[in-house]
Amino acid sequence: MLPIVKNTAVACLATLALMSGAYAQGRGDTLWAPKYPPTKYVPPHKPITKIADLLAQHQGHTAWREEVVKDDHIWADYIMSPAGSKVSRRLHPDTREWWVVMDGQIRFEIEGQEPFVASRGAMVQVPMQTIYSMQTVGDKPALRLECNIARARTLHPKDVQPAKAPGFDWMLVRMSRTASVYDKGNKPIVTYDELAREFEARGPSPFYRVVMDDRAVANFIYGHEKNLPPINPKDKGHYHPECAEFWLIMSGQIRYPIENQGVIIASVGDVVYVPPFTFHAPRWYGEGASCRLAMNGYANIAHLYESAQPH
Repeated sequence: MLPIVKNTAVACLATLALMSGAYAQGRGDTLWAPKYPPTKYVPPHKPITKIADLLAQHQGHTAWREEVVKDDHIWADYIMSPAGSKVSRRLHPDTREWWVVMDGQIRFEIEGQEPFVASRGAMVQVPMQTIYSMQTVGDKPALRLECNIARARTLHPKDVQPAKAPGFDWMLVRMSRTASVYDKGNKPIVTYDELAREFEARGPSPFYRVVMDDRAVANFIYGHEKNLPPINPKDKGHYHPECAEFWLIMSGQIRYPIENQGVIIASVGDVVYVPPFTFHAPRWYGEGASCRLAMNGYANIAHLYESAQPH
């Protein structure tokens, strides 16, 4: 069984944030905080990137890449790879990389790990300084969301000749490195199905940290609308003062009231993005289980809720 994060300040804060209106005004410290107008959306960012639109745009194509997130903290691309295609052996010197497989199958070879095949719902990660490669296997293309910490650089073993790229030359270097360190609860692979089974068996704790890094996190947030209080249309939720946040919908639907954007209903495969200083109040929505993978650049990102003004 996989461990569920319980009885920690992070889990409690995340759970309260999930519940939106269930977070009582006045809990915690009351502080003065800057509230600028919501940060404007700059391409490739948009309130919601619908996977249906991307698939329609690339209909008939088996190989494509679309930028979805590219801000100061995380870069994320949707990638379709044809059967048999390979990503050559490589590593990132200082940054972690992770993927969510949304369709098809990908075989990963990660230094220090037994090779494995990741299918729909798999969340895979590679720590810094760890050599990996991947190949799309099976008889159909594979769709993945690929996430890197902003401005990540890629190095290649000396027996792999990298492709020429504009603006720089490749040179052979020496580097001392520590490979395949999966600490802080990180694992090479976890899957939606096993986490969902664990959540259904355990009950109300809806939070599991899939990626934990000094510069990025990914939180698996699972539950049912039936367990929430009625929707409060006046609830603005919270905002983040120093970082954007985005979510990949893993199952069901998620409801997002977003400042200046109205209410967005996101479905499986959609990516929702909220810039800094923008109120938002995500919650599970619709029949059955709903799940989102929440990603941002801080391990314990601040959630700021409007408080009553002093008289």
